[in-house]
Amino acid sequence: MITHTMQKLFCAAALAALPFSASAADKVRFQTDWLPSGEHAMFYGGWQKGIYAAEGIDVTITRGYGSGDTVTKIAGGAADFGVADLGAVLTARARANVPVKAIAINYQYSPHSLFVLKSSGITDFRQVEGKKIGTTPGNSHQVYFPEVAKLAGADPDKITWVNMDGAAMGAQLIAKNIDAAPFYSIHWYYQNKAAKAAGEEIVVLPFVKTGFAIYAATIIATDKTIAEKPDLTRRFLRATRKAYEWAAANPEEACKAHIEKVPEVALDDCIGSLQATLKFVFTDYNKTIGYGKETAERLAFTWKAVADAQHLDKSWDPRQAVDTSLVN
Repeated sequence: MITHTMQKLFCAAALAALPFSASAADKVRFQTDWLPSGEHAMFYGGWQKGIYAAEGIDVTITRGYGSGDTVTKIAGGAADFGVADLGAVLTARARANVPVKAIAINYQYSPHSLFVLKSSGITDFRQVEGKKIGTTPGNSHQVYFPEVAKLAGADPDKITWVNMDGAAMGAQLIAKNIDAAPFYSIHWYYQNKAAKAAGEEIVVLPFVKTGFAIYAATIIATDKTIAEKPDLTRRFLRATRKAYEWAAANPEEACKAHIEKVPEVALDDCIGSLQATLKFVFTDYNKTIGYGKETAERLAFTWKAVADAQHLDKSWDPRQAVDTSLVN
């Protein structure tokens, strides 16, 4: 006969056997770096699929407004983890000792590019001289562009940058209110779809074509979070890795789950962006050094590019802004 006391013991044992109970789940605020496109399907899809919950994390994801904004929000405590370009993290740390670090490298090389209309006749960076380019506060494309322009033989001082909401840049380009818009190349599919609807076509000018191969998007957190919540940080990074791997194996399912959270994203747009994104994550380089990790050589090259572009001290050690020790 099972007594009431025995029943209570059974329940307690069952709960203890679970890795995390519902009440023990850590609430985490996660901010991306941009609009919730297919680029973020692994995050939103992983949220909907329960990948973060399986690691004992009750995650809430909000969109970002550029890497600079995300770094600022993380530093100010508005979110616990975020996505930001490494250039923005390095700049904030070197210039103002902002207590934020990259804790995992997402993109092993940079998908930075300029989008231009085919009808503009612009086919290389030299032709952007004298033109207007849209931007957002702290936009990493603007940070890097002077170095890219020099590599391409263009004069970066002959460019006019126009600040605007990131959500408006594609429409402003199509409307010809600006001559170029800075986007990751992985956003081409859905942006070009909108351009075609307006009788236009978007051409991509990739930064990497000039020899500008650097680290790009990273997961970030504050020094305090890394030091005081290492277990939570490990679990978050582990869940994020699982979300990436799941999305790579199941792109359509990932996008359908993503759309459950962000219904305004079209399925074909999501799949197009997601598949393009994963090419920057799962690379031969990644297989060699390990997921989320970095090498001293490429980190140094990335810092040189940032320091040149921002007129910062090249002797500063970029390892002060990177800690991937908790990636697992």
